[in-house]
Amino acid sequence: MTKEQLGNLIIASQDTMYHVAKTLLRNDADCADAIQEAIVKAFSGLHTLRKDSYAKTWLVRIVINECYAIMRREKRLLSLEDVSMEQAAQEEGEYFDLYEAVSRLPHEIRLTVTLYYMEGYRIKEIAALMKTTESAVKNRLMRARAKLKEELGAEMEVKVEN
Repeated sequence: MTKEQLGNLIIASQDTMYHVAKTLLRNDADCADAIQEAIVKAFSGLHTLRKDSYAKTWLVRIVINECYAIMRREKRLLSLEDVSMEQAAQEEGEYFDLYEAVSRLPHEIRLTVTLYYMEGYRIKEIAALMKTTESAVKNRLMRARAKLKEELGAEMEVKVEN
């Protein structure tokens, strides 16, 4: 892969990189830092890419690693609950309850849900990105669906009763 091709891939993958970073980090400034560092590392480590067909997965893995590095540096874990719920409600509109429930999932499960449902990655690709097994990814998705069904079902019952 040439540097020009990598540049085109980065441009085409902007939304994916942001969604992944936002899933793991608290604010947009940290997301931007992680993405910028990932881009620099991708260009400097382009020679380590074995197959061009895995370039996007490789790039997303670099973003994930940079997000974890920022989290370690700042000694904090993801806490989307700290994001203003009013701001989230304005951005997400009718899906506010869903996004709020997803934000309460543990970060590994939340990242799996984001990669699978929002970014369209296959289970095999997610397993490679997260350095885990396909069965672990399937289990995380199953637990996420069960937890979301439980939470959203309980919220719906409360709304119907009122």
